[in-house]
Amino acid sequence: MEIRRWDRKQSFGKGVYGILIMMLVLEAVVLGRSVSGTTENISISESAVANGESQKDMEKKSGKNVGNVAGQENDTQSEPAPRIALTFDDGPSIYTEKLLDGLKERGVKATFFIIGESAEVYPEIVTREAAEGHIVGNHTYHHVEITKLSVTAAREEIEKTNEILEKLTQKKTEYVRPPFGVWEEELEDLEMMSVMWTIDPLDWTTKNADEIVNKVVTQAEENDIILLHDCYKSSVQAALRIIDILQSEGFEFVTVDQLFIE
Repeated sequence: MEIRRWDRKQSFGKGVYGILIMMLVLEAVVLGRSVSGTTENISISESAVANGESQKDMEKKSGKNVGNVAGQENDTQSEPAPRIALTFDDGPSIYTEKLLDGLKERGVKATFFIIGESAEVYPEIVTREAAEGHIVGNHTYHHVEITKLSVTAAREEIEKTNEILEKLTQKKTEYVRPPFGVWEEELEDLEMMSVMWTIDPLDWTTKNADEIVNKVVTQAEENDIILLHDCYKSSVQAALRIIDILQSEGFEFVTVDQLFIE
């Protein structure tokens, strides 16, 4: 009988070899599953895109989150800017053109309430206001408190101014701001919208532009209507500074009709 001797080196080599084979097999299995899963996700994404489906639809069908595979990003919608309106009474004047230049440079539209007799003095400015997209409204012909007039006289103040403005702008005058903020209900048949204000810095009482600016910017809130007068140099200077400050704070300047539409 032949007796075989146990060769420790040979046995050890076979054992190591077997372990290596097992490790390679396991690695192949794991890799195969990973590739299979990725391929499945990509296939789902491509199919969904072809069918015009959304990421949520894909995830519902597959039970998987495929957003990263498809490379889609979540849409973020920013909040709309708070709107505010800048209005000017008692113009036009020798300062109005400088104001219009500043508004144009800043891409801002405003609303002007015109005195009829001033429009006859500066007709080209009224025409420019309308041409550049500003609203031109009525502020009576003589800047009078209409409730202290007879209804007939008050109507004449407004209708005469409308005729002048409509000739200069080639547009129907739809808005009126009665001087001193007092409207006559018996004039409702004129079918004009009366526009008041929410911020009044009383700019006509001071020549200090800093004071005017401070009063406005510290009060300004969304949907406010600011009252200024373009017949004063200090008010025009203040208006442009107010725009710069409030725009930097995220406000969007609009004409009064845009506030009413909202």
